[in-house]
This record gives sequence, C-alpha cells and structure tokens, in this order.
Amino acid sequence: MYISSLSFLFNLLNGYTASCCLHWFLKKNPLLVRFLQETCTIKNMPHMQMRDLKENYVVSKETLKGSMNQKKSSPQMMIKSGDRFEDGKKVLGRRNGRRRGRGYKVDRFQDGKLEPNMGSTPCKSLMFHTRPGYGQLGTKCIVKANHFLAEIPGSDLSHYSVEINPEVASRKLDKAIMTELVKLYRNSDLGTKLPVYDGRKNLYTAGSLPFTSKVFNVILADEDEETGNVRKRDFEVTIKFVAVASMAQLRNLLSGKQVDTPQGALNIIDTVLRELAAQRYLSVGRFLYSPTIRKPQALGGGVESWRGFYQSIRPTQMGLSLNIDMSTIAFIEPLPVVDFVAQILGKDVYSRPMSDADRVKVKKALRGVKVEVTHRGNVRRKYRVSGLTTQPTRELIFPLDEHMNMKSVVEYFQEMYGYTIRYAHLPCLQVGNEKKVNYLPMEACKIVEGQRYTKGLNEKQITSLLKVSCQRPHEQELDILQTVQQNDYDHDPYAKEFGINISSKLASIEARVLPAPWLKYSDTGKEKEYLPQVGQWNMMNKKVINGSTVRYWACINFSRSVQESTAHGFCQELVQMCQISGMEFDRDPVIPIYSARPDQVKKALKYVYHAAANKLEGKELELLIAILPDNNGSLYGDLKRICETDLGLISQCCLTKHVFKISRQYLANLSLKINVKMGGRNTVLLDALSWRIPLVSDIPTIIFGADVTHPESGEDSSPSIAAVVASQDWPEVTKYAGLVCAQPHRQELIQDLYKTWQDPQRGTVAGGMIRELLLAFKKATGQKPLRIIFYRDGVSEGQFYQVLLYELDAIRKACASLEPTYQPPVTFIVVQKRHHTRLFANNHNDRSSTDKSGNILPGTVVDSKICHPTEFDFYLCSHAGIQGTSRPAHYHVLWDENNFTADEIQSLTNNLCYTYARCTRSVSVVPPAYYAHLAAYRARFYIEPEGSETAKSRCTRTTNGSPVRPLPALKDKVKNVMFYC
Repeated sequence: MYISSLSFLFNLLNGYTASCCLHWFLKKNPLLVRFLQETCTIKNMPHMQMRDLKENYVVSKETLKGSMNQKKSSPQMMIKSGDRFEDGKKVLGRRNGRRRGRGYKVDRFQDGKLEPNMGSTPCKSLMFHTRPGYGQLGTKCIVKANHFLAEIPGSDLSHYSVEINPEVASRKLDKAIMTELVKLYRNSDLGTKLPVYDGRKNLYTAGSLPFTSKVFNVILADEDEETGNVRKRDFEVTIKFVAVASMAQLRNLLSGKQVDTPQGALNIIDTVLRELAAQRYLSVGRFLYSPTIRKPQALGGGVESWRGFYQSIRPTQMGLSLNIDMSTIAFIEPLPVVDFVAQILGKDVYSRPMSDADRVKVKKALRGVKVEVTHRGNVRRKYRVSGLTTQPTRELIFPLDEHMNMKSVVEYFQEMYGYTIRYAHLPCLQVGNEKKVNYLPMEACKIVEGQRYTKGLNEKQITSLLKVSCQRPHEQELDILQTVQQNDYDHDPYAKEFGINISSKLASIEARVLPAPWLKYSDTGKEKEYLPQVGQWNMMNKKVINGSTVRYWACINFSRSVQESTAHGFCQELVQMCQISGMEFDRDPVIPIYSARPDQVKKALKYVYHAAANKLEGKELELLIAILPDNNGSLYGDLKRICETDLGLISQCCLTKHVFKISRQYLANLSLKINVKMGGRNTVLLDALSWRIPLVSDIPTIIFGADVTHPESGEDSSPSIAAVVASQDWPEVTKYAGLVCAQPHRQELIQDLYKTWQDPQRGTVAGGMIRELLLAFKKATGQKPLRIIFYRDGVSEGQFYQVLLYELDAIRKACASLEPTYQPPVTFIVVQKRHHTRLFANNHNDRSSTDKSGNILPGTVVDSKICHPTEFDFYLCSHAGIQGTSRPAHYHVLWDENNFTADEIQSLTNNLCYTYARCTRSVSVVPPAYYAHLAAYRARFYIEPEGSETAKSRCTRTTNGSPVRPLPALKDKVKNVMFYC
C-alpha cells in the first residue's frame, strides 16, 4: 500500500500546483509525514502548510493549577493498554508573545546533521550545535582564568612512526633509547632537528627530516634493577615518515570556521609542551608531580601528598590556550619497610609478632610496591614485592645450591653481608617471580620514592589530603603563575624548536553575574517569596510550598550508645521541626522505638515493618527513621537496599553524633529531605508559577538528568551504575523520579535508556528508563511532554560523539514506541565538573566582586574567550564557595532542536540550581544531573555480593556479551519519589 502511496506522492512533489492535494494526503498519513521528515523530502514545503501539519496542543490552566496543588487532575490524554500515549485534544499551547511558533522543528534530521537510524559509532557528518550568539543578561564584570595564550607555528609539522627492535615493555626505556639516538645523530642524520617523542610509536618534528625512512643503531648502557649489573644493549630503531600535520585546519578552527577539530595537530603541540616538564617531573596521565614543587605532607598510614600540576592545550575563541591547574595526590611514603608496616597497622611491630590478620593487611598494602635494599652500602638494587612469607624470618630456610644444602635467612645475611637481623619475628618480603623466589628481611628494605598510591584512602587520609590541597583562590592563582614561571616556556628548547610561545599572564575575560531567581514558599508562612542573597538562605519564617503528610512512622535505633529516652527526644524534636517547616506529621510513632544490633539489620527492618502493618490493620508504614552508629560499615547500604528494593519503605538515617548534639540547622535540613522523599516540594521558582520560563512554561516540558558512576580503580569486576531522573511536575519542574540500572564494567553509554525484548504472549515489548519516565510524567501531570531537555553528566570530550549518537537515538526510539508520530524536540546538554578551568576575581581585595570565601560570585557565567571557537558551551559558577577554590560547571549544548538562546539556557540552568531539595543553597551542578549522580551512588548499595545464590541466578548478558547482574528493582512507592535525597 505504502509503495503505491509513495509513488503517488513523489509525482505530486514535482509540481507546486498539487500542494493542496499533497497537504490533504499527508494529513491522512501521519506515519508517512514522519518518514518524510527523516528523509528530508518535505523540508522545502511552504511554511504555512507545514505548520498546519504540526499538532497544536492545549495546555489547560486548570490542569496546571491542580499540578501545583499536588492534586490529581482529570487527564486530557489517557494511557492506552500496553503503556502507549493516546492523542488528546489538539489545541494551541501557551507561549510568550515574542517566541510564538519557535522551538518545535519538523525537519530535525536534515542538513546531514544526524541520521535517523543512529548507531553507537561516531559519524563524521554529525556537527555539534553551533553557538547561537552570546549572552547579554546579568551584571558585567571581569574575571581571570587559568588559561595562557599560546602562539602556534605558521609552518606545518611532520609526523614519523618509530619502531624499536628488540621491543621493550618499558616506556621509560623507550624514551632513554630515543634520547640517546637524538644525542648521537641530531647534527648529522637528523639535519639538526630536535624531535619530540611521545614514548610510544610517534615522533614529531618542526619541518621535515632529510629522509622518509631510515634505520638507526643505538647502544644503550642501562642498569638491571634485579641484578644491579650495568649492561650494554643494542637496539635497531626505524623512523618512517607518516604524514604532514597541517596547521591550516587548526588556524581555521581558531578563526571561528566550522571545521572538525584537528586532534592530531593539538596532540603534537601538547606533546611538545610536555616534553621538558616530563623530564623534570613524574608523569601521571596529563598531570606532572614532584616532591620539589612543595614539601610532601604525611597523610598517615604510610601515605604522603605530592603537589603537581595539570597541563593541556585547548582550542578557544582567543586562540590556542594552555590550561594549567594545580593538583595534589597521594604517593607511598618512601619509608623503611618496617616503619611503613608500623604505620599501616597503627601499632608496635618492632617487638611484637604479627597476627594472621595483620599479615594479610600488610601483604595487601605491599604487593606490587617497589623496594630497594639498604644492607649493601652503595649497591641499591630494586625489587617489586610479590608477597609476604607466612613464617617469621627466624624460621625461614632456603636451598643454598642444587644439592639442597639448606641455610637460614638469618645465617645467610650474617655470613654474606655481615648484617645482623634485628626483627627476626617479622615475616620476610617475597620478591622476584614464582620460579625463583627471593626472601628479603623487611628491615633491609626501603620503599622507592615516587610511587603513586592507587588504593582507596581511608576517611582520615582523605581529610588530611583535602586539608593539604585546599587553597583559597588568591593562593591557587599565585601557585599557577609560579608554575608557569618555573616551567619557563620562553627558554624551553622544544617549544623554541617548534615555534610555540606561551604567555605568562592569566587570560582576562568579560563575564556576567546572572541574577538569582525569586523562590516561592507556602502562603501560610511569613515569607511567601524570597530572593536569595549570594547563593544561600535559610528556612526561617518560611514553610515548604507543598508539605507532605506523614501519619505512620517508626524508628529503629541501631546505636548502642543512644538510650531509648534520648532517641525519643530526638524524634520529637525532628517531628516538631517537620511541622514547623509545613509538613503534616503525626507526633507519635506507630510502635515504640525499637532497638537492634547493626548485624541484625534485615531481621530488625522486617520486624518493625510487619509489627507496624499488624497494628495499622491493612495500612502501610510510610517512613522509617533510623539512628546509626557514627562508624557503621555496611549498615547504611544494607538498610537502604532492603528498604528500597524489598520493603518499599522510605527511610531517613541519622548519625549518633547528631542525635546527641541536636542542631536546629541539622533538623531543618532533615525536614527538607524527608519532605521530598515523601512526595512534597520544598520550593518552586516564582517564574515557573507565573509562566515566565522561556521554553519551559509554554508547553509541557520534561527535564532529564543522567549519570553513570564507575567502580573504584582496582575493582575489575564490579558493574558500572547508570541513573536517569526526570521531572514529574510541570510547570514547576522541581520533583524528579529516578531509575537505576547496572551495566558492563566502565561502560559510559547508558544501555537501558531504551530496550526491547521478546515476550511469549505479547511478542516484542518495549521498555527502558526514558520510556518509563515519560509514562510517569504523563500519569503525574495528565500531559505528555512536548519538549525534552536532557542534562547528561560525566561525559569526557572524547566521548561526546558516541554518547550523543547512541543516547539521542535511544530517546527517539523511546518516544516513537509510545506513539509512532511522537517526536518532541530535544536539547542535549553535557555537564562537566571534572575539568581544570578555574575562574578568579579580577581584584581579590574587591569584596563586592567575591563571596565570603574569596571566590567569584554565584551566577557568574562565561561564554567567550576561553570557550570553544564555534560550539555552544559556557562555564557557570552557580554556587557560593565554602572553602578552597570554586570549580565552575562546564555546560556543552551538543544538540538543540528547541533553539535556546544563550541567555535562555544559561538563565534556566542557573535558576534550576536554586531548586536543589537537600539544602538552602544554590548548588554547583544543575539539580537533575546532581540527582542522577545521587541515585547512581545509592544504587551501588543494591549490588549483591559476588558469591550469593541470588546474584548467580540473576546474571544476564548485555548486547556486547558481558555478563552483568541486574540490580533488584525499586519498589513503586520508592521510584516515584526522590528516594535518593
């Protein structure tokens, strides 16, 4: 049928006189309209006729009032059986006068921007959204950024491949070989060129070498770490021409032309500028560290802090920019091994033998650590620790020769080196490989300096590291300038060779401070509306705009040090604060406060849940207050997992220290969290209630937040956790429901945004997090979303293409699965916090331009000079600093079918930061992205232990074949509220 329809249609397309007939035909064939939109066939249709083909929806003000008052309104669009949208009445949506008709694009797949059937592979034809202009809103000011202008060479650079035979596994040795080669041949075969080598397979030169391919012989004298012997080794190095790295494309990009980023040229410049620093300092990724930059500080447990800096070249509007930022990380303290062990165990090991538990702890800490011997004078042979002996040194014997003549370790060291072992009660280090194990007494070894500590830090170490690394803005600025001065790029021979000049001054940029939004609180409080000052406020004289109701609650006390009377007094204070905040909260618990041991969490929760159910006779417990010990191990995670995936119960945990020392501020924050967990709202943007948010208030709009959290380094089997939240109220956009899922280890693309599976009865079934949240929005508001704004957290720049292609496609498919013609326009924004741009006040002494912490004012936005030459990105510092130097969030609008102006998206993002539910402060990241991060972090507690039977039975395979255990499902009572707060 459609084939004949298509041929009929294409005949019509040949002449404009048939346009009326075509218009009638398309109205009768909505599926065909979508097909033609995607293939761009009708993009040149006369505007008036195209506009008539679009759906116009009525937005009922009565429905919206009902939404604001949290009452169920009569739905204008019902959900069909099978969870699909059904068209409601077609009417005209409310818009601001000047914006009429904008924001709903039909020909969104045209101009080669995005193919309708997108895969997960980056596509060269995809172009990110270009900057629509610069923002004008706000008070203008000048700020400084840690970006330094880089002048690049006019001539092209050359790229050569390097092959070293025999191959070596050490990058350090590769570098040494090439350094020797340059020393030997620079003034002859290399034509006086000073090349830069990346330590792998690539060599770069300014201009061309006098050959296209040449083999060099290099003799390198190096010391064998195992034997300590100096040996000479012959290497054959082949250098071959690969390509010319043209600077023309980079200059075009920097001049504002829309071209692909020439990553090759940027990599060369980056490598050149790192070469000298990498010889002086220790490289860790893009960071460089040294104990000479600042004296290392002990963090406890055999760990110390090293100061260093981050360095990266970036294309910006002002030209090429060198981004320098300070960094502090943990290194293993270069102590004698016995002293290191004493710090690890926190006890005297010099006179007492180790327990089995101590030995296991020490073995875990020392495995893989490089040590050097100290009992042989100037001979400092190095070894890597492979293990620890089970016996103390005094009991250890080993075969001296092939005749199996045995000798004790104590005797051997005395006879061979004249060394008397003092701590013979301690085990020996095992070094070397399995075939030939060597025993080294701990006291004869010292940890080699410069080894990064890669295991997890404990709470005390984290606190110490934060204290050491925390710097006020003016201190951080001085350190950055001092680093640039020490690097002395003007006299860097590699930078000179390649014609690169680096400015020594911080970039000075025009910024704007966006106004804070008015917030609406309940009309029953003294202050019904409030304008926050410098990014913070409090709840005095205010009541939450929509207070939830808690009639049935209980309390479990897991802390032995908290008496029942103390727990009761705390609960009464909390109930009173919730009532003052505007909630309806019954004063007494359903059952008396129940005390339980932390190791009986499941038993205690089920007892309280069922005891309350029995007393309530069919009604369910609504809220659980749990008092936990300050150091509670896995108790918190176990409690949340059981409550949220097993019992369907909202819980609020409180630490013992807060129960004893009751603070009104603490109780006020708890009441805010409880209110949103129970389905209430704390505050709403006044502009939302008065229909004044551009491209949100005009038609039903849903705002998503998404994030993926990955397991800590060292955890090789744990899955990554993806979370997606979505607003469930409109026009308020304040309440966010959340969903979580497990996916393959370190997988960044969110796998379960949209999925289908085969059901024996129903056939192909559609599902996924986007689809479920769209349906939830429809159920909550009575409207289907006609616009989608998607904030995606945690994506690095190298993943932009892949994430956009895969996840935008999933959004499209989820929408189409609800209704074939349902394709609301999407704005896709990546949120980045792990970047290294810092903004400083132009004058640190001008108190009017800083907050109390000395940071730039909340609302400061930058979209020029240090931003991308052509793409739509901006830096926004939406929060007030507390301590240290504030890090602005970096927002990158990758895709925008809603046609936001710079002012509109910047203002929306900033204003949303004032609606974060857990505190009365504007936050540093837009709340939907923040909530997604919290939900993903919470879901890590849902992962079942590796060996459990449930875990084995639930193991499934993803599309790429990796086995992943799905997380236990959230109960309906939980997933529709902000349980993660």
